[in-house]
Amino acid sequence: MFEPEVIYPEKQPKVELYHDNLQNYKRYNIPPAQLVIADIPYNIGKNAYGSSLEWYVDGDRTKGESNKAGKSFFNTDENFNIAEFFHFANKLIKKEPKEKGKAGAMIVFCSFQQMQMVTEYGKKHGFNNSYPLIFTKKSSSQVLKANMKIVGACEYAVVLYRDKLPKFNNDGQMVLNHMPWIVDNTVPKIHPTQKPIPVLKRLISIFTDPGDVVIDPCAGSGSTLKAAAELGRNAYGFEVYKEFYDKAQTQMLTNFETSLF
Repeated sequence: MFEPEVIYPEKQPKVELYHDNLQNYKRYNIPPAQLVIADIPYNIGKNAYGSSLEWYVDGDRTKGESNKAGKSFFNTDENFNIAEFFHFANKLIKKEPKEKGKAGAMIVFCSFQQMQMVTEYGKKHGFNNSYPLIFTKKSSSQVLKANMKIVGACEYAVVLYRDKLPKFNNDGQMVLNHMPWIVDNTVPKIHPTQKPIPVLKRLISIFTDPGDVVIDPCAGSGSTLKAAAELGRNAYGFEVYKEFYDKAQTQMLTNFETSLF
């Protein structure tokens, strides 16, 4: 099993998390990214907790519904503008280089139902090529549906790039488009859809080198920034929700020097 090592470069990676919208990226003079990683809202609306025991008080059906019953994760789950997102996200990635094996890429985590939509909107905004990634879990979170149907135990993402194949570090090993969903329970859980550090490190190691720039336009918990910085990459992120921004700064990114915005 591949485990990217923690890299401690002579020069401390730059880590910046902005309490702002991706649309305002120009005001921060961020360098162009080798890799953009984004976890977009799944647009599941009021069924966000519909297959989880969190729908009930203490996860116990006999205690009645909790305050999460019939609730969305965030208001962006219902009004997320994917066209606008792609328009700005594309501008964050470095221009196509003349050399082979140096191009930038974007990885978008999404639901299975959104994969085709992500691919189509990507093409409309300059990402002419894409392919899917599937992550397999050891168990399913859809516990309330376990006696009704085969339950989901996968996470999904789409790799998008413009024309030239992006930078690719495989260390002589074939990299398959299905990977294990490895969870690190030592990392604080800040965000309901937070992606695991080991998964993020695996992707960052494949598509970037130490010193490259990684940007997360929907930073949430800041886990992407933490994973990138621990691998010696410079990391930048945007988070519009003040609660998650504050928790990311005080719980996730405490080992790095970050500026307050």
